[in-house]
Amino acid sequence: MPKISQKAIDMPASPIRKLVPYSEKAKKEGKVVYHLNIGQPDIETPQVALDAVKNMDRRVIEYSHSAGFESYRNKLANFYQKGGLPVNSEDIIITTGGSEALIFGFMSTCNPGDEVIIPEPFYANYNGFAVTAGLNVVPVASTIESGFALPPVEEFEKKITSKTKAIVICNPGNPTGYLYTREELEKLRDIVKKHDLFLFADEVYREFCYDGAKPFSVLNLEGIEQNVIMIDSVSKRYSMCGARIGALVSKNKDVMMAALKFGQARLSPPTIDQIASEAALDTPQSYFDNVVAEYVQRRNIMVDGLNNIPGVFCPKPSGAFYCVAKFPVDDAEKFCQWLLEDFSYEGQTVMMAPANGFYSTPGAGKDEARIAYVLNQDSLRKAVKCLEEALKVYPGRTALTEHELKMEN
Repeated sequence: MPKISQKAIDMPASPIRKLVPYSEKAKKEGKVVYHLNIGQPDIETPQVALDAVKNMDRRVIEYSHSAGFESYRNKLANFYQKGGLPVNSEDIIITTGGSEALIFGFMSTCNPGDEVIIPEPFYANYNGFAVTAGLNVVPVASTIESGFALPPVEEFEKKITSKTKAIVICNPGNPTGYLYTREELEKLRDIVKKHDLFLFADEVYREFCYDGAKPFSVLNLEGIEQNVIMIDSVSKRYSMCGARIGALVSKNKDVMMAALKFGQARLSPPTIDQIASEAALDTPQSYFDNVVAEYVQRRNIMVDGLNNIPGVFCPKPSGAFYCVAKFPVDDAEKFCQWLLEDFSYEGQTVMMAPANGFYSTPGAGKDEARIAYVLNQDSLRKAVKCLEEALKVYPGRTALTEHELKMEN
């Protein structure tokens, strides 16, 4: 029988979706499963975007320009400019989701065998995108004790070799929710400038910042304008994950011309989804104000609830709608599977994403899980209660430390 490719073998399975068969079985058994494993918000899509599709008067759903509709790129550039980002329409290529934007960016800037440095834990699909482009991911460890702050500059310097081509960050972060400060980004700028690297920044969660925190875009870093490539998406901003519309944004003309060739090879981004995304740019600020206020409440319920469970530690994130929690268990992946297979509390259980899949270093994140607080507040409270009760009976629970025992008593 013919064999599949090495690239197919190397492509990692998604830690976000790998436990789906167990959740499906749990539901068939009558359990209520609280899905904290995937960043699919229950927030309603802006009505203006839905209306644009409903009222579409086109008789032919034709190809768009390979870079996306000009009207959309012009309107998106104006949206960025209002946010203080120095972007023109020619600096934008519309893509089929932010995923395609990063793949196009990798293939336009890197050769097979090149290395990209990424602070870990990182969005698991970065591994898959790197495999697609033939790149090697070189992780730099951030720690849960620091809240997943940017690792020291010295740690990046240690990883740079003749094959290093780029640094990749997500800001605010998936899976950690950490928001890099301007000072941290300026440290990255200095490294990028010193070694003449590309800096990729996945900024798809920039609207979700809390407690007065403000996002600082890599597009505003001075002195590395030709090195910066920003990845964007409508998925989370407008709760339009199924629309699959993203953007590759850069001032580097060579990168944009190269990426456009990859865009031409796949013909065009989806027409109907671009119509919805262009209309979504008219979403009023009140929509975002309400959404952010809701996520602050959800974050507090989840993170404070987790930290009240003896043995659990979870830094409070400043952005996105994810957190990574450290559990007193022997193996978080086994714990996540056990929750679905063998546990229920009042007919309910929880599905999380084991954090080991968000690390590139073998063995890292073994006792951690990523949680997406994308459910309504009542469901989140019930999910926290399920986890509290589960840890009382989980057979692979590790012993509490002396400090944790004092807290429990």
